[in-house]
Amino acid sequence: MVAGTNGKILHVDLTGERTWDEEVADAIYRRYLGGGAMACYFLLRDLKADAGPFSPDNLLAFTTSVICGLPLSGTNRFTAAAKSPLTLGYGESEAGGWWGPELKAAGYDAVLLHGRASKPAYLFVHDGKAELRDASRYWGKLSGEVQDGLVEELGDKRIRVLQCGVAGENRVRFAAIVNELRHFNGRCGLGAVMASKNLKAIVARGRNRPKPKNEEAMKAVLDGYKRHYDRSQDMRHNLGTAGIVMPLEGGGILPTRNFRQGSFEKARDINGQTLSQTILTDRGTCYACAVACKREVEVKELGVTPKYGGPEYETIAATGSLCGVGDLKAIAEVNQMLGQYVMDSISTGAVIAFAMECFENGLLTREDTGGLDLRFGNAEAVKALVHRIARREGIGDLLAEGVMRAAAKIGRGAEHFALHVKGQELPMHEPRGKKGLTLAYATSPTGADHMEAPHDPLYAGFHPSGHPVGGPLGLLEPLEPLDLGPKKVRAFYYCQQMWSLYNAVGMCDFVGVPLGSVALDQLVSYVNAVTGWDTSLHELLKVGERANTMMRQFNLREGFTKDNDSLPQRLFEPLENGKLAGERIDPAQFDQALRLYYQMGGWAPDTGAPLPAKLAELDLEWTAHGKGGAA
Repeated sequence: MVAGTNGKILHVDLTGERTWDEEVADAIYRRYLGGGAMACYFLLRDLKADAGPFSPDNLLAFTTSVICGLPLSGTNRFTAAAKSPLTLGYGESEAGGWWGPELKAAGYDAVLLHGRASKPAYLFVHDGKAELRDASRYWGKLSGEVQDGLVEELGDKRIRVLQCGVAGENRVRFAAIVNELRHFNGRCGLGAVMASKNLKAIVARGRNRPKPKNEEAMKAVLDGYKRHYDRSQDMRHNLGTAGIVMPLEGGGILPTRNFRQGSFEKARDINGQTLSQTILTDRGTCYACAVACKREVEVKELGVTPKYGGPEYETIAATGSLCGVGDLKAIAEVNQMLGQYVMDSISTGAVIAFAMECFENGLLTREDTGGLDLRFGNAEAVKALVHRIARREGIGDLLAEGVMRAAAKIGRGAEHFALHVKGQELPMHEPRGKKGLTLAYATSPTGADHMEAPHDPLYAGFHPSGHPVGGPLGLLEPLEPLDLGPKKVRAFYYCQQMWSLYNAVGMCDFVGVPLGSVALDQLVSYVNAVTGWDTSLHELLKVGERANTMMRQFNLREGFTKDNDSLPQRLFEPLENGKLAGERIDPAQFDQALRLYYQMGGWAPDTGAPLPAKLAELDLEWTAHGKGGAA
């Protein structure tokens, strides 16, 4: 058994109400590490092609990693993965918090959910045991009630609760999963998959923390991190992710009014500094993490409490500037509502902004909206739509399908206002000012995703010596954010492997370089100290590349083609205002960059399909033609 792991995963057959353990070979841990790579391995192995996302046949996987649950900051993250109801392709989302480390302490490195329970159930995993219990009393309840009820039922305040919500029960295609009320597996609609299995929650409680192979070597890495990390100088600790609102505004790339604009006149009212000076009550954190980037807020007159944390940047932009809303207290209320219903804030904000633009162009009327005035800037309309979407009431039933399906139903040109890739709504980062994001959005296996690689401004610091990413990866020249030439494609390709590696080991991007202080050589040393391996940066980056290629194979077997690696038309049109007014994506340049990316990855340039030689090089021949099998 690999040190730092339990050497086994838990299978749960919800239909047959039975569980069993699977011992995992050491080579599997080394080849996939955990997280997204291991989750995709299990899905390719165990999930048959063409299974419906809400079918009992869909497999929902939760995977930790070989270093999750040990004391290095940022290594607490875990992955949820299944076939996505939003894209009908590969769905994956990471979360931090406390649940992943608790699952490992409870005796398992992963949980695979099969089938569908006959009635609402929850899974209680504790000290090497797993029990399915009745959850009927929690069905239809908001997340806070479920959390409190399970703590009371089990009589243990130290349990960690992972749950889907009312939005998932109602099959909102972008419903999320949350642990401890504030740490979200937000994207791809995986909360709807979990609810479709009649599984309300997975409760973890463990008392056997994983132990490293070489504790002294592990402590050396921890000491190095402590020496180099200064929390008082960390913007993410001081201002949270909302700290980037004003830098994006200043750069002309703050998504505003459904990506028509890059500047918002009320940006200062919703930025991290304003949040800290007005509604902030405390800073939250994740397991064993020194950064403490989470916000806890309170707005008494609106019933907003710190129980649900506070809004991240993505929520502030998606339900704020994207919808033309500049009221921070209203955004905090919306954030709490999204936490209670357990719904992805990015897709929710994007689908509301889509509806607002349809309304302002006459494609939706007050009769369609149930009397709501959906003009940009109407915070009360945003609040009303959150309720209606989560409950699938009135116009909310249409919007709960996501922008791609809603636009197709509305017709009359509504598709132009539906900003998505592969069916998943765009995150709150503007590719017209960070052009490497065009590749991130287009090639992401899960649909538009801003977490594919570091963003373009970080490439501007590459130099021949001393750069924490450029040096180890051989990226030695600074690259401008508006560049989309071959050198930018190369930088994105290498950095995408690095961030896919982070997803595999559960490393938070705010702790690993280039955003954080844990260098790549330190991460390699830490993995070796925990596991007892002799791995290298080369081998670990191959895990990232292997993961990207497996996810590509998953989508190909589900019928995806090169045509799915596209961008919404709006990105090829000029920004209306801000510092970059008039900037757009050049279609020919984008097509050339995409083709070059395929070639760098060993994918056929005309189809985007991994070539046999690349599959052989990554030990992925078993994935050819959609076939499952042991690696």
